[in-house]
Amino acid sequence: MLRSTIGHTKQHGPRGRAATTAALAALAVLALAAATVGCTPETVDGAPAAPSTTPRGTATDDAKPATSRPPSPEASPSSPRATETPTPQRDPQGTVLMKSGSEGRQVRELQARLRQIGHFDRSPTGYYGTVTVAAVRSFQGKRGLVATGRTDTLTWQKLLGMTHAPTAAELHPPTTRPVGKPDKRCMTGRVLCISKNSRTLSWMIDGRVLSSMDVRFGSQYTPTREGTFSVYWKSRHHVSTIYHTAMPYAMFFSGGQAVHYSADFAARGYSGASHGCVNVRDEGKIAALFDQVRTGDKVVVYG
Repeated sequence: MLRSTIGHTKQHGPRGRAATTAALAALAVLALAAATVGCTPETVDGAPAAPSTTPRGTATDDAKPATSRPPSPEASPSSPRATETPTPQRDPQGTVLMKSGSEGRQVRELQARLRQIGHFDRSPTGYYGTVTVAAVRSFQGKRGLVATGRTDTLTWQKLLGMTHAPTAAELHPPTTRPVGKPDKRCMTGRVLCISKNSRTLSWMIDGRVLSSMDVRFGSQYTPTREGTFSVYWKSRHHVSTIYHTAMPYAMFFSGGQAVHYSADFAARGYSGASHGCVNVRDEGKIAALFDQVRTGDKVVVYG
């Protein structure tokens, strides 16, 4: 087509040359349009250029979105949750010496001293648990101190001033709970003095306590009888003919009821009950007691 157009221009003179020039210009525009439709722009290194639309944020090394949008409150560096640390509470009464979770000899001494003045109702354990926290709060409240439950220097000093240094027996008492006050029937002779209220047994001779131990009693359906009895039979390796269970170191005092060692009591504590007998959970203590008690010795069971 181009050839024919040029030839045609030669034949028609200047006027034909002008027409040819116009035709060539039109063809150039058409060729340029055809060359650019659908093409992808390239960068100087040949890689595709970034799209013209704004990209979404991408993760950077610190995991924050790489956008100009303000970060969310949860991720904001100025967020109190991200930057603030709780200010440690200072005890208003001095340095904290012991608190919940503490353990050791000083905790045992603390418990023994609190027990001396009626704020701790069980044997010292050496562990600062919820009972000790409550006991310390009780002591602090009655002495006009801030009841934090923690043993600080001021609380400790006040407690030291009101109590005496615990004896070995006070630091390591023979029973879990305080031994019950002996019944007046226990004050003479050789007696197994058994308190249902304190759940303790004391071996006494002429009003003097020689040993004490934790005991457990029968349930409401098989209660342990109360009253004054005497040991009428001892059986070291006894087995119940009714329940077919072992009753080591049995000392019978009323029908089929006896003082004896109970493996169940040793394992489960007070979550269980006997069938009327007086259970002892410390096998060493009941074995020693069995060797000392004689047939005919008195047994007093009281509430």
